[in-house]
Amino acid sequence: MSAAHTPTGPTTAELLDKAERYADSFTPVPGGAKVAVVACMDNRLDVTRLLGLENGDAYVIRNAGGVLTEDVRRSLAIAQNALGVQEIVLVHHTDCGMSGLEDQAFADSLAEATGLRPTWRPGGFASAEEDVREMLAGLAADPHVPGGASARGFVYSVEDGTLSEVARS
Repeated sequence: MSAAHTPTGPTTAELLDKAERYADSFTPVPGGAKVAVVACMDNRLDVTRLLGLENGDAYVIRNAGGVLTEDVRRSLAIAQNALGVQEIVLVHHTDCGMSGLEDQAFADSLAEATGLRPTWRPGGFASAEEDVREMLAGLAADPHVPGGASARGFVYSVEDGTLSEVARS
């Protein structure tokens, strides 16, 4: 395991202790938000702090690479058509583990290790910026996600904390 991927942070037991303390001062938040954010799950990308979000400000959907999987599209369609979401924000980041990941080679390695080929596409990409452009185009063409045409995409720098908008092609 490389130093860049050495696990850090709390254990499950520590998280459960924190959850108990959280419940002690819990205040319910009304449902509903105008914005949905799709972002990478990387622990260096703190979406709530980066975008200044408070609890309840946005629906935040995260996965490896911030990829527009079938389930992410499902969630966006529900958010827009049933929950009132009006805007979509996509956030990739520099130094992403999905950048340069070869889908076929990764699927082959999983099949070799387990005897089963995954039914899902890993979602590797060559360039964060280009992947955001492709995702924006995909959302714009999705009839189930009406806000896809006006979605905006960004790349966050894990090196300096800046957020740069990606222009549509």
